[in-house]
Amino acid sequence: MKVLIVDDEPLARNELEYLLKQNSLVDQVSQAESISQALAQLLTTPSDLVFLDISLNNENGFDLANKLDQLANPPLVVVATAYDDYAVRAFNINAVDYVLKPFEQQRINQALSRVDEVLQLREEANPVAKTKPRKQLGMISITENEKTRVLKQGDILAGFVENGELILTTKDGRFHTHQTLSWLMTRLSEDQFMQVHRSIVVNITAISEVEPWFNHTYQIKLTNGDKVPVSRSFVKSMKDRLNM
Repeated sequence: MKVLIVDDEPLARNELEYLLKQNSLVDQVSQAESISQALAQLLTTPSDLVFLDISLNNENGFDLANKLDQLANPPLVVVATAYDDYAVRAFNINAVDYVLKPFEQQRINQALSRVDEVLQLREEANPVAKTKPRKQLGMISITENEKTRVLKQGDILAGFVENGELILTTKDGRFHTHQTLSWLMTRLSEDQFMQVHRSIVVNITAISEVEPWFNHTYQIKLTNGDKVPVSRSFVKSMKDRLNM
């Protein structure tokens, strides 16, 4: 997920950028302090999401929100402000969430989860995305401790993010890298791998069992004995892929 922070306060922008980068859903964060600067960035580097402050020096963040629909690929909006009296107007611009300063990691994570759900629904409804070419099964190169290791995709059982690191579980052990899960998924064969959680992707051929878990979720058991959760938002796609 590519995120643009629009706020006239440098400290607030930097604080929010730090919190965003702690979440595995976020691949890239950029900043803008004014409406003109934000529009210029969005025209050259499209973003999936804008964290938008409302009071921007002599400008109003809602003026930017009203211009976003003119973009070819309008980003989603999360209003991020110190004031709680803009909620109705935020609803009118279809903001996904409304976050109050001072920011907290848990609240930012919650907002990103909501945005991720909307982005997934968008992708499912996009016929172009559905017909995009499938990636072929091949090799994955990762760098760990200044060494580049080449792995066969077929040997990868699962990939997941833990404490800011991407970990690949293979038949021969675990390998760590500072790449993101999104980076991994752009390189994996879509015919053999599927995402089951916002931070987990698994090799379909490595699944040995699927069992119900708490709160209408599931748990997958892999051929090496590892167990991974399937979050509610991925249950339907998992059932479709496994013909359940």
